[in-house]
Amino acid sequence: MVTAQAFVAEHTIISHPALVPEIALHLASEITPIWQATEAWLDARGIAPPFWAFAWPGSIALARLILDGAVAVAGLRVLDFAAGCGLAGIAASQAGAALVEACEIDPLAVAAMELNAAHNGVQLHPLLQDMVGEPCRWDVILAGDVCYEAPMARHITPWLRAMAGQGARVLMADPGRAYFSSERVREVGRMAVPTTRELEDRDAREVVIVEMLP
Repeated sequence: MVTAQAFVAEHTIISHPALVPEIALHLASEITPIWQATEAWLDARGIAPPFWAFAWPGSIALARLILDGAVAVAGLRVLDFAAGCGLAGIAASQAGAALVEACEIDPLAVAAMELNAAHNGVQLHPLLQDMVGEPCRWDVILAGDVCYEAPMARHITPWLRAMAGQGARVLMADPGRAYFSSERVREVGRMAVPTTRELEDRDAREVVIVEMLP
């Protein structure tokens, strides 16, 4: 049986995401093959679509801010929430975070994060877990591009706000998804991120980065 890591390695190439040349990731080179391949994997194992195979605009923006020092993480405990390929978490580790955990509910995403962390020579602790409901143990929580579906947004937003109430700095980066709420947030930046028309309906998206308020 093909392992999750072997599947990820076979269906991706090492690429540098837009605006973040410091980091190399296992990413899909063409959208159709990875989606078709993952459909077969999904049929056999009930696994989600391959969101982990792409560097999404929200995570790119967070990673860029972290590497530029605009978001301080050195010496802090960080959670990359719904981390996908682990881009933001890897950036946090490169920037000197004391601990970086990265959670996902897709085992292929966890496998991708393990490979990506190893390729970049950083410490990242991938968790195959829905963290919603967990008590706060982090100083900074990063959430990039997580409000693309209504059920997802309803599930995660109250918990993220609760984490802010328990002392974490919760940063969300959203590229204009329909279910992102601008209520009780403080904008900390905006960034134009190049995209591909294989994934988006435009060549670039403006990502707004906000800090959630309790």
